[in-house]
Amino acid sequence: MSNDELLIIVGTETGNAEALADDAKIFANKVNLNAKVMDMDDVSVEEISNSKYLLICCSTWGEGDQPTNAEDLYEETCNAANDCMNGVNFAVLALGDTSYEFFCESGKQWDVVMEEKGGTRIQSRIDCDVDYEDDDECEEWIKQTVDIFNSLE
Repeated sequence: MSNDELLIIVGTETGNAEALADDAKIFANKVNLNAKVMDMDDVSVEEISNSKYLLICCSTWGEGDQPTNAEDLYEETCNAANDCMNGVNFAVLALGDTSYEFFCESGKQWDVVMEEKGGTRIQSRIDCDVDYEDDDECEEWIKQTVDIFNSLE
């Protein structure tokens, strides 16, 4: 993976986060930013720590749990060295359901751990409810975030 590539990692149970990650890749390609979407099962802490640009798209499962495909990577990231994300510019798109007590908890956890490990947040996290498709806010956030990544080039 090239250092200036936008790595988009996906934690999902139902596929919603993956659909949004694919949207982000499309927007990135439109501004000539090379983007790659990867399932959290298929990426390592080392790979994300070597990324200059990282977009995390993660849904929350059950009562605030990481999706199954995100559990190992999240745990490994929590246990990694405190400065392992130095040089990583990141943003988090969190998905959840407001009818649950721990709305978007997985994304919130990723946002915290990335900063704790030395990453640089380039855009405030967005917390999207299940009806995100009915709201332009999520799509607008993706476009703004991709533009910010692109401006860092």
